[in-house]
Amino acid sequence: MPINQFPNVSRLALRGGIFAFSFLLLVIIASGCMTTSIGSGESAVKFSVFGGTDLSKLYGEGLQVHAPWVNLVRYDVRVQEQLEDIDALSSNGLSIGMDASIRWRPVSTELANIHVTYGEDYYRKLVQPELRSAVRQIVGQYTPEELYSSRRQELQEAIFTRVRDAVSSQNITVDAVLIRNISLPDQIRTAIENKLKEEQEAERYEFTLRKEGLEAQRKEIEARGQAEYQRIITQSLSDQFLRYKGIEATQALANSPNAKTVIVGGKDGLPIILGNQ
Repeated sequence: MPINQFPNVSRLALRGGIFAFSFLLLVIIASGCMTTSIGSGESAVKFSVFGGTDLSKLYGEGLQVHAPWVNLVRYDVRVQEQLEDIDALSSNGLSIGMDASIRWRPVSTELANIHVTYGEDYYRKLVQPELRSAVRQIVGQYTPEELYSSRRQELQEAIFTRVRDAVSSQNITVDAVLIRNISLPDQIRTAIENKLKEEQEAERYEFTLRKEGLEAQRKEIEARGQAEYQRIITQSLSDQFLRYKGIEATQALANSPNAKTVIVGGKDGLPIILGNQ
């Protein structure tokens, strides 16, 4: 083997050694690190077995690299919605079924406190009990008739206000509580519907009576006006006035271009028209 080839062998060996060392270093680093992918609309709380929950730092979206003794707990910080089927008693003790939908979101800057106090299942431990309690307490203030018809909006607003105020101090924001359906026993619902129908019929009858009464008043006023008009006209139709109008009519006929025969000097001196061609 020629002597001038040894330098090339040395360089290849050096490069191979560097590559092997770099690969080994990467393996060592990778073995001591972990990654957590945080999705869109999520934030993560850092928990370390050595230091506990980090209350001062949150992790945002993307791939996060951390030590193996660190756990990143992910939370959805977007608006979330949950439908609850709740049974309650009305003011007269009847069972009322209600489908209530609640929209809420955690305060993203306070996720660490939420994690320490309630954990990932904060909805079941905090929001859901407050919603159920509010529904049962407020429904108990209304009769089935009020819940079924006139005061449903008032009920919804009262439940929303109560739940919102209860969880806001625990770093949860409630955006809305919606009453989607109220279920009553069949007997009660039928009785309420019949009662509402009877009330509508009574209101319609009263409206008809008022309408007829107003129409009668209108006709009476109209008749009085016509009678007064006739009285005034009758009093004003004197013989002199009629003769004067007759003279005016005669003058108008004389000036008319139409062919006609007029006899002046009829009864009471008024003109008599015999033809109008």
